[in-house]
Amino acid sequence: MKDPSFRRSLALFRAFLREPEDPETVYTLLARDAADQVERHVPLEGKVVVDVGGGPGYFTREFRRRGAQGYLFEPDAGVLGDRSARGPRDAVVADGYLLPLADGAADVTFSSNVLEHVEDPHTFLSEMARITRPGGLIYVSFTNWYSPWGGHEWAPWHYLGAERARARYERRTGRPAKHRLGENLFRIGVGPTLRHVRGRTDVDIVSARSRYWPVLPELVTRVPGVREFATWNLLLILRRCS
Repeated sequence: MKDPSFRRSLALFRAFLREPEDPETVYTLLARDAADQVERHVPLEGKVVVDVGGGPGYFTREFRRRGAQGYLFEPDAGVLGDRSARGPRDAVVADGYLLPLADGAADVTFSSNVLEHVEDPHTFLSEMARITRPGGLIYVSFTNWYSPWGGHEWAPWHYLGAERARARYERRTGRPAKHRLGENLFRIGVGPTLRHVRGRTDVDIVSARSRYWPVLPELVTRVPGVREFATWNLLLILRRCS
């Protein structure tokens, strides 16, 4: 599907609505879309691609399908046991703050929707940059806190307060919320992240855009204030400096 386009955004949104009952279809589609985005900047055939925090392996599976040497590093061993994803059996249980890889080991380092779940995103980004070879590509996307989906399963009620939103979710569904602010979900903003990345000396920004926005996806990230709500999900394509 053409990116950006209303057709693509609508297809991804419709798939997302089916995520609870059909995660295989949703994340397979998302993995294909993400791989397409990577391949606009670098061909995947023969490349070493490191997927950091890729869950049960949908993205790594897609990278391998396209001829890459894909490797998955995921901190949650329980997630790796999700057989429904048919993920790689050679995945490594590892913390994104300290990956068991040499400097410059990867041609492409990839992280989809992980940064909002780490307490120290700057250290996480530094580790991604460390393992990427000079000239290599870094793909990072995350859901910013003030996005309509910032509270994840208890969104959009997070605008009224995280604890109130979480309690409402648990009361209405009768099951515990997966996320708790300050434990496995953190307030991360578009503006502060862009300022941090622009100030780094180890990466250059190739693209900073809304991952799913159907028109002018780079424009929305340039408007202070508005971008915190309208971006939904910030996608950064970075190039590792020599």
